[in-house]
Amino acid sequence: MIHEHVLFCLYLLPLIGAEADEIVSAMEGDSFTLRTGFTERQDDLEWRFGSSRTLFIKIKSGNIITISDTIFRDRLLLDSQTGDLTITNITNEHTGVYELSDDVVNNVLKFIVTVYAPVPVPVITRYSPQCSSSSSSSSSGFKSVLLCSVVNVSAVTLSWYKGNSLLSSISESDFSIGLSLPLEVEYQDINSYSCVVNNPVSTQITHLDISKLCQTCSGNSGDISVSSQYILIPQIRGRQPPLFNIKESEVR
Repeated sequence: MIHEHVLFCLYLLPLIGAEADEIVSAMEGDSFTLRTGFTERQDDLEWRFGSSRTLFIKIKSGNIITISDTIFRDRLLLDSQTGDLTITNITNEHTGVYELSDDVVNNVLKFIVTVYAPVPVPVITRYSPQCSSSSSSSSSGFKSVLLCSVVNVSAVTLSWYKGNSLLSSISESDFSIGLSLPLEVEYQDINSYSCVVNNPVSTQITHLDISKLCQTCSGNSGDISVSSQYILIPQIRGRQPPLFNIKESEVR
């Protein structure tokens, strides 16, 4: 998806100071492995991290030496044969540039690692407190505005889908207190709609049961569909537009 690719690149810009041999994405709490590509035993290797190139583990004369007073304490697994490095139980602190140097042949490998938090489940609420009647529609042309929202997120894309077709999306590369994406609905027919939030390592989906959304607007039992138009409500950093909750029975 284009939005996801652009978002990923924007998030990495502060990390990229030189060409990387590999770019790695991982989720908080998981592990990742940086592979050297070496097939023969390596007797002298050094792994460094960050712009200060902090040494945190090395192989010297075939012996593994770990610098324990770092953010990598009790998290490192080093293959003494190849120099492949695995970091476990990762957090956002482990986002950055990793550098492997081989003193024998003066070879340097660089890895850019980005650690993402798992995305939360998006919440669908009603932005307009009551359904309103559309003057351009028939007697059943009631409409309302829904909001799909997530809170405390960074580097995510929030999207509305009709079936498998993307209707609208918004991306945020910096930390955001809240991110919301509205959609206007009309009382006409049934379709399948969902709100999706994702980053490069995780996805959460909330499916919308719109068959009950505007029952309070009409005495008969009918169906609802989402119109082709949708509205973007600007998100003010640190604040969200007022939200009006749908009853639990209205969202499945």
